[in-house]
Amino acid sequence: MDYRSVTCAVRDEDAENLGDALLEAGALSVDIADADAGTTHEQPIFGEPGATPLMWNSVRLTALIPSGTDAHTLFATACAAACIALPALSVTTVENVDWVLRNRDQFQPICITDRLWIVPTWHDAPVRDAVNLRLDPGTAFGTGSHPTTRMCLQWLSENLGRFPAATVLDYGCGSGILAIAAMKLGAAAAIGIDIDEAAVAAARRNASQNDVELMVSSAEKAFPVSADVTLANILANPLKALAPLLAAKTRTGGALILAGLLDSQAAELIGIYAPWFALERYRSEEGWTCLAGRRC
Repeated sequence: MDYRSVTCAVRDEDAENLGDALLEAGALSVDIADADAGTTHEQPIFGEPGATPLMWNSVRLTALIPSGTDAHTLFATACAAACIALPALSVTTVENVDWVLRNRDQFQPICITDRLWIVPTWHDAPVRDAVNLRLDPGTAFGTGSHPTTRMCLQWLSENLGRFPAATVLDYGCGSGILAIAAMKLGAAAAIGIDIDEAAVAAARRNASQNDVELMVSSAEKAFPVSADVTLANILANPLKALAPLLAAKTRTGGALILAGLLDSQAAELIGIYAPWFALERYRSEEGWTCLAGRRC
């Protein structure tokens, strides 16, 4: 069955209400995006815990509907429920394709460093004698495609050898990619902590897929840790609050790697962690910064 994609411009204050009303009226999915995406007026917005929710100045809403549904009637019903006027609609046909295969085509092997690769299970390893992490996109963040994850992996590949028989803590582990990489790069033990039970389950599956033993839990007290290397790839606001905890989990002389923060947030994070860690900018990529340093 084919589908139709219906797009309109809406006011920022109306976007979420209209999206909810469209789903109630029978839309299969709704996407709200920056109407200026891809132009010099594009606005990067990050939905970070503790930050004020924001919407773009110019909003584009797109609804996917069955081909037999009348777009005008569906939108008129939704607009009435949202108490807004019916906007101009643009309707296009969406061909029914095998989205699983098409999605797979987007995920190719990723070279992190010369010795470390991320390889989806449906691909052969480009470099057989490299450290190859078998990882597929799934329910938890962390496939190696995002700059914050790549920079943490690069640090591990380049620096983990300085900590013989290391115990590694991945706080906010998501898919478990950092802890799994640490084990495959020679760590003696790796622990993943995440408040999301789906992430914990995904990390366990991924560890099994890579033939490594990973201790994973949603409770930070589950493992009394004195880590040689602690990684936290989250976002700036949670990282601010976690400073005392991460300090308590990292041994004196141990390493801390922080990611998930914008370039403009790096200086503040360095200051917040200064009572415990001597952090510096390790690397920046695409507007994101990774900090690294030693526990004082």
